[in-house]
Amino acid sequence: MAATSTTATVTPLLIHLLRGATDHASVAATHAKLLKVGTASAVSSCNHIIAAYCRCGVTARAHDLFDGMPERDVISWTALMSGYSSTGRPRLAVSLLRDMSHSGVPPNAFTFSTAVSACARLADAGLGRKVHARAEVEGYASDAVVATALIDMYGKAGDVETARAVFIGMAAPARNAVSWGSMLSVYAQNALGREAIQLFAEFRTKSNFMAPNHFMLSSVVNACAGVGRLGVGKSVHGTVLRFGHGCNGVIVVGLVDMYSKCGFYEYSRKVFDRIEHPSVICYTSIIVAAAKYGLGRCALTFFNEMIDRDVLPNSVTLLGVMHACSHSGLVDTGLHLLHSMQSKYDIHPCASHYTCAVDMLGRAGRLEEAFELANEAQVEGRDALMLWSSLLSACRTHRRLDLATRAAHRVSEFNQDVAGALVVMSNAYTSAGQTDNAAAVWSNMRRRGIQKDPGCSWIEIKDIPYVFYAGLVSPAGARAGEVMMLLDELEGKMREKGYKGGLGSTRVFDAHEEDGEDGKGEMVGVHSELLALGFGLLVTPKGMTIRVMKNLRMCCDCHDAFKLISDIMEREFVVRDLNRFHHFKMGSCSCNDYW
Repeated sequence: MAATSTTATVTPLLIHLLRGATDHASVAATHAKLLKVGTASAVSSCNHIIAAYCRCGVTARAHDLFDGMPERDVISWTALMSGYSSTGRPRLAVSLLRDMSHSGVPPNAFTFSTAVSACARLADAGLGRKVHARAEVEGYASDAVVATALIDMYGKAGDVETARAVFIGMAAPARNAVSWGSMLSVYAQNALGREAIQLFAEFRTKSNFMAPNHFMLSSVVNACAGVGRLGVGKSVHGTVLRFGHGCNGVIVVGLVDMYSKCGFYEYSRKVFDRIEHPSVICYTSIIVAAAKYGLGRCALTFFNEMIDRDVLPNSVTLLGVMHACSHSGLVDTGLHLLHSMQSKYDIHPCASHYTCAVDMLGRAGRLEEAFELANEAQVEGRDALMLWSSLLSACRTHRRLDLATRAAHRVSEFNQDVAGALVVMSNAYTSAGQTDNAAAVWSNMRRRGIQKDPGCSWIEIKDIPYVFYAGLVSPAGARAGEVMMLLDELEGKMREKGYKGGLGSTRVFDAHEEDGEDGKGEMVGVHSELLALGFGLLVTPKGMTIRVMKNLRMCCDCHDAFKLISDIMEREFVVRDLNRFHHFKMGSCSCNDYW
């Protein structure tokens, strides 16, 4: 009787110890004590032991214990599945669900959510659909936990439509902050920032004043960064502060990134300066922001500060510093970092570091050195394509057609994502007067079915984005005609200042004119950033900085045009292109032509 009483008293204490154990030795010791008191074989005890071993990563021992159980329940199966999934063996976790179907133990909602999460780790939508179908049959697909896991799984597999369908299929009362946050994350992860922002607005109006959690806020901040929505981003920042998440590390890093990508480096700096103990991720974020603005010495100051604080850099930090050197002409400093990162920080240079170094040399016109380093770098696949495309662009910028041809030969070896590089080669031929070769490049692209991504630019006016494509001024609405008249007038003034470009456009002359000898005619094919700029000049107050976002790199003609227009109009412009930010003021650009 006394022994039974002791067992009843000791067992709960040992189970409590198991729940708090974080290392293999502690779990094994507690397991041994349960064996000694004779309760280790009970289903409940076994389940706790299995979960503890899995939590410590000792899944083989957990599976041995599982195999030796005379009787298993749904918790036993789910615990082992969760262990395999969390220790990097998600396919084994899903296979346990199949084995479970033959055991006579029916799965529950937690079992299915665990299996779906394993599929999410694999980013395998096909396998996920099979688990989804099984959950439908068992009647658990509409469970809030399972549905939220399904949303996450389909999102990580890139199937946004099915994720959205699962979300819409959830009963409104079942949608909690986690499910809303999962759908937001799906949009943000799949570069659908506008949809994420729209969903967050829907959440604020339809969720019965449910408080957003930090995961949700982090996703929408990242979405604002991706599409350059400053107005919404500021509003979300206010929400972050209102709900007490201003010190959350993930959100703070997101805010630093968001403000920098929206053209407000000074706001990024203010957010960063309020962080008491910046981590390596925080430092990396502000270093990358400084790099995008061409503030190379500022980025180096941050880097030296983090080293002084004993915050060790990672590979991305060093890449950010090298980018800062590249965009600021600090070539020798960047090369020294490349050659010393192994000895100083125990970080082996990867393909991205070599690509950045080649780009750095190319921007500075040190093309022979760039070619030598490119040939030495051991890069393959997409990394090699990026490296040689960068070198090709530099050769075109410095009008080295001989070297551009060599770089283009390497680019032509690839079959995917080469459109941009081939367009650069065509432009290089055109600049050299070799129009036949330029036409041959386009003919080759058509033959291979390669299409150039359409260039687009957008400007935010009173929190509303206006998206322009090359040659399409219709987003300006009723003011489209005024935009074209303004650009035509500005082109004339720029000609007087020696402008040789064409605003990225051609002119169409009236058939009754004599070959357009007066130099006038309708402007067509105007590049998207100029259309956005023209619209901004019309609708924003005089003196206000105009901010334009662009999905591709600015061309030389547009870059020169923005410099001249900033002088003519006495306005400041900030342009975010694919590579960096350009701050145009009084006829000059912050990039100093390192772009």
